[in-house]
Amino acid sequence: MSAPRRLRILVLVQPTLLPPDSLEGLDERARYEVKTEYDVVSTLRRLGHEVRALGVRDELLPIREQVEQWRPHVVFNLLEDFFGLREFDHHVVSYLELLRVPYTGCNPRGLVLARDKALSKKILAYHRIAVPRFDVVRRGRKPRMGRAVTYPRIVKSLTEEGSVGIAQASVVEDDAQMAARVEFIHRRLETDAIVEDYIDGREIYVGIVGNARLTVLPPWELFFRNPVAGTRPIATARVKHDPDMQERREIWQGPAELPNDLRQRLEATARRIYRLLHLDGYARLDFRLRADGTAFFIEANPNPEVAESEEFASSALEAGLDYGTLLSRIVSLGIRRGSP
Repeated sequence: MSAPRRLRILVLVQPTLLPPDSLEGLDERARYEVKTEYDVVSTLRRLGHEVRALGVRDELLPIREQVEQWRPHVVFNLLEDFFGLREFDHHVVSYLELLRVPYTGCNPRGLVLARDKALSKKILAYHRIAVPRFDVVRRGRKPRMGRAVTYPRIVKSLTEEGSVGIAQASVVEDDAQMAARVEFIHRRLETDAIVEDYIDGREIYVGIVGNARLTVLPPWELFFRNPVAGTRPIATARVKHDPDMQERREIWQGPAELPNDLRQRLEATARRIYRLLHLDGYARLDFRLRADGTAFFIEANPNPEVAESEEFASSALEAGLDYGTLLSRIVSLGIRRGSP
């Protein structure tokens, strides 16, 4: 049975990111903070759908009330955490499944596998996909030292995403720097740490849309045109989320120029990873591309940033999917979850 043309769509957002009816009067920082929520809600309304945004932080009851009273055709999930914890995001999706309401984005299993950077790398390494060598340092423990450890390495949160906790200091050159950065992750982010080989290369993103049948979007690259001397070309939190720094340092994203054979290998690898990690809906896979052409998987981002100006939507546009078409495709995949 086909879905009606005009849909009731419930959009789940953080309470502090409820989108306004208009961006007029907001300063640049405020516009940037709500860009995704505003773009999604305003575009779906422009497409003719009836849309409600619901702020969700630490209670599931409001979701149930909206589902039972308003009976949305689909829930558009823009939540990145629950109860302030990113590793709880899959519980909200599981709850939507218990309510038997269609939802956009990734299923609970894919969210769990992708959230743990070490677990996802173990799975992919077993299937002979290139990943950096890594160690996990649990909270309260010290990192492993010794002759087998080579540098440089990069220290990150095991479960956070969006470059949270990543700075130039994350790339460490010796045991002392590694121990200090691990302690920082444990103390400031209150998560386990993953310490992996730093891959000197290009930052490449590959977006995928689909459930059973997949559309691989054109590989996208993060460019550093005017870096500070002595810094590494990595996607730090400031690089990702500071528009002033992006403009000052000429940091931008665009189509990755790759030889055809390398592009085909990268896209085939991305397809394999998407299926091996049980992802569906839409996701972005992050790679570091070494000069010899080896693409190292870094992490998977199910339900990635879908603001119109960000890399996922820009890559989709390069593939011929305008923003409205992309959101409609995501909604359709959510409604048809479980079918080809």
